[in-house]
Amino acid sequence: MNSKYSNVLTVLLVIIIIAIIGIIGFLGYRFYKSSTLKNNSEDFVDSFLNDSNINKEPEGDANTEVGGFEDVEGGDNTGNTGSSNANVEKFNGFTVAGSIEIPATNLKSPIIARAEYSKSALENAIVEIYGPGLNQVGNTTLAGHNYRNGNFFSNNKKLNIGDKIYITDLSGHRQSYTIYNKYEAAENESDYMTRDTQGAVEISLSTCTDDSSARLIIWAKAD
Repeated sequence: MNSKYSNVLTVLLVIIIIAIIGIIGFLGYRFYKSSTLKNNSEDFVDSFLNDSNINKEPEGDANTEVGGFEDVEGGDNTGNTGSSNANVEKFNGFTVAGSIEIPATNLKSPIIARAEYSKSALENAIVEIYGPGLNQVGNTTLAGHNYRNGNFFSNNKKLNIGDKIYITDLSGHRQSYTIYNKYEAAENESDYMTRDTQGAVEISLSTCTDDSSARLIIWAKAD
């Protein structure tokens, strides 16, 4: 009886050890994947900003640098954001519309073009999901996952009114934006995407709250 009981304990112990190793391995893989993606994103943005093929321009009044679209769903179906630049940038196989930097949360990420909006795209970077295009007149909405691991828009909850966001488009124009509104919205709410900016150049950032019960929305206006 004691021998049988001992064998059962041994089997249970082996199962527990295997389960612990599996959990550690899974968590380790997730951390490695997250860290690798973050590093790759930052490297891409640094390269994108320093690319000799990108025609860099100084920051300034967005209204003097870009034009608007009559239809907020305008632009072509290739993800073009209104720039005449013919360069095609790719990140993990996805067409890139530009890049985003948020110093307050140490975020540097490519922005995947709206034409490639998908679950897979959202797993790789920030994605343009609605609007006239980066640095264009009107409201352009950018979506990013909240994995609660520091990647993508996980730290948007830490952003405050007055914090800066920098968007660089394919023409090389790096535009600064200032956050002026932050709130939670129902998951099915879309008014923040279709809002009228009265001729201003604006962006909206959208992500899930930590408990996934709502969306955290941030509005920012070009300086």
